[in-house]
Amino acid sequence: MATIETDICVIGAGSGGLSVAAGAVQMGAKVVLLEGHKMGGDCLNYGCVPSKALLAAGHKAHGTSEGAFGVAGHAPNPDYAAAKDHVHAVIAEIEPVDSQDRFEGLGVHVIRQFGRFISETEVQAGEDTIKARRFVIATGSRPFVPPIPGLADVPYHTNETIFDLRERPEHLIIIGGGPIGLEMAQAHRRLGSKVTVLEGDKAMGKDDPEAAAIVLENLRAEGIEIIEGALASQISGSEGAITVETKDGTRYEGTHLLVAVGRQVNVDKLDLEKAGVDYDRRGVTVDAGLRSTNKRVYAVGDVAGGYQFTHVAGYHAGVIIRPMLFGLPAKARTDHIPWATYTSPELAQVGLTEAQAKEKHGDGVFIAKAEFHHNDRGIATGQTKGFAKVMVVKGRPVGATIVGPQAGDLIQIWSMAIANKMKMSAVAGMIAPYPTLGEINKRAASAYFSPKLFESDTVKKVVRFVQRFGRP
Repeated sequence: MATIETDICVIGAGSGGLSVAAGAVQMGAKVVLLEGHKMGGDCLNYGCVPSKALLAAGHKAHGTSEGAFGVAGHAPNPDYAAAKDHVHAVIAEIEPVDSQDRFEGLGVHVIRQFGRFISETEVQAGEDTIKARRFVIATGSRPFVPPIPGLADVPYHTNETIFDLRERPEHLIIIGGGPIGLEMAQAHRRLGSKVTVLEGDKAMGKDDPEAAAIVLENLRAEGIEIIEGALASQISGSEGAITVETKDGTRYEGTHLLVAVGRQVNVDKLDLEKAGVDYDRRGVTVDAGLRSTNKRVYAVGDVAGGYQFTHVAGYHAGVIIRPMLFGLPAKARTDHIPWATYTSPELAQVGLTEAQAKEKHGDGVFIAKAEFHHNDRGIATGQTKGFAKVMVVKGRPVGATIVGPQAGDLIQIWSMAIANKMKMSAVAGMIAPYPTLGEINKRAASAYFSPKLFESDTVKKVVRFVQRFGRP
């Protein structure tokens, strides 16, 4: 047994932990990184990366089946196992960036053991005791498995196991109509499975209803059965024959079951009480600077109790680097954090939704909107469903919703605008190449100014005066 003294001990090698470790060690700090499972965490191995790879396979199959622009479609006959090979090939290609070898090459002391606190200044990891000036909890989250009667007695999948399934489900039942459930629903439907989604409340219930309706309409048009208000109350069956009964007594039968009802943070094995770190079911209790009740201990990413997105974990890493390495104050913000659901069409959001903006700012909110069916690139490529909607207060965007092609990419300009407190005139003054989908953002910004310019009697009087008395 050895005692290792270091400047920073990072617990968890997911997105947040890796970002902290890489940044800190390259700026001169001594760093110990603990990981008892897979390097890269949930995002690389079970989340963002494999899900987008499987969606890409489904997109390719769907594109082949659709006839358009004078080109006839044909049955794609997708190979489900080969699609999973693609998923794992993508993981393997990205894996070296998050690998133990790479981080040891940077100078990080990597220990492949789970860590648990044994005091306010020490963590135990296998045979080693790590004593550090600062600790970073970056343990992420895992799928939440609800206590539905019978669930424990039947075979089921979560996002941690579905990507290892090699045989295409004949009929996949998905419990949960959020982003994970609906992304997997569309991917599997396009790869040849029958899919039923059971949602206890409203599908995409956290998103702008107007935008969510467009996504749900498209998913249903592709043959995905989405049942809302269907709270699962009993599950029974065996491999290849699963029955889910909902609260109203309706029974749904399928061959496979995916549980996608949310996530729970990984705090239970950390012995946080011994470190004087407060926590609850949402995660570690942190202040605006992501510091816990033990001032030596920070938390980043999912376990910090806020948004559960990979890019948030990376953002958090940048926030805590300042106080840990330089003693400079830093606070985490949430108003500029975007997120996206990568269905087709995509749905992306940053800042306040329309409902939230109206609740907070009342009549002071102006809704600037542009439709994809007026976007020339969208028309040319047959991608005309959706819109960009921007919530504006006193000339500045406070939120934006985009539903349509490449919404996850298009939302970024509004994240930048909100992060830097830019005015709508900055986006309106942008020159976008023609024709591009990105023009929709400029059109939305211009929609804010149109009433002021084209419906203003004052403007018209000024123009008439200049035309009459101004120099020729």
